[in-house]
Amino acid sequence: MLSQRANILIESGLRSPPDGYTLALVGAPSAINATLYDKLSFNFIRDIAPVAAIVRFPNVMVVNPSVPAESLPDFIAYAKANPGKLNMASPRSGSTPHVTGELFKMMTGVDMVHVPYRSVAAVMTDLLSGRVHVFFGTTASSIEYIRAGKLRALAVTTAMRSQTLPDIPTVAEFVPGYEASAWFGVGAPRNTSAEVVDKLNTEINASLGDPKLKARLMDLGGIALTGSPADFTRLIAEETVKWAKVVKFSGAKAE
Repeated sequence: MLSQRANILIESGLRSPPDGYTLALVGAPSAINATLYDKLSFNFIRDIAPVAAIVRFPNVMVVNPSVPAESLPDFIAYAKANPGKLNMASPRSGSTPHVTGELFKMMTGVDMVHVPYRSVAAVMTDLLSGRVHVFFGTTASSIEYIRAGKLRALAVTTAMRSQTLPDIPTVAEFVPGYEASAWFGVGAPRNTSAEVVDKLNTEINASLGDPKLKARLMDLGGIALTGSPADFTRLIAEETVKWAKVVKFSGAKAE
């Protein structure tokens, strides 16, 4: 339901007059939903004029301490020796944490049972109790439990290590080519003029250069993303193709 409301809001933004005054906040969920939903009334790639990326958030792979794995290689070995015995939680089928875990399954060949919940809070309750075993959640949702020793962080999902958790390796250090993250940016209706798009891009990039904003994003575990509209166009296209493959692999369906 939450994802469907997001689709409605994005469609509203992309169907607005292309004058630069009404914009849409888009992100990884938008790229995932392009395949997750069979009958969207808009085409994410066709109907958007990408303006600027804003921020990228790494997910962190955390496990309940009862899981006998101190490292990612340990976890992969244990999961392969015990197929179907580990439960992988997510806040919703097709959510970013879900497909992040499905990409891990696809690239490693491990067999974990997906257990969807209605919220991150519900996931954390059962993860802390050991009812489920692994979660690919945001750093914001997990970091205090990691610091308190209540959850064990095995890896972050971005290509580079997180400044928030610098001692935690990336998945890609052990699974070459793996990358997944939650990212957000701004899109305009598709017929918005290049002049307007470029002006908005310049102003957004200038804001992202503000030290206070960058520090605040870092506090949340995020990395400010700057670049041209072409850079954001490329990110959207690559992510939509990548997550289409993972959604099809997982068999995920919109709830």
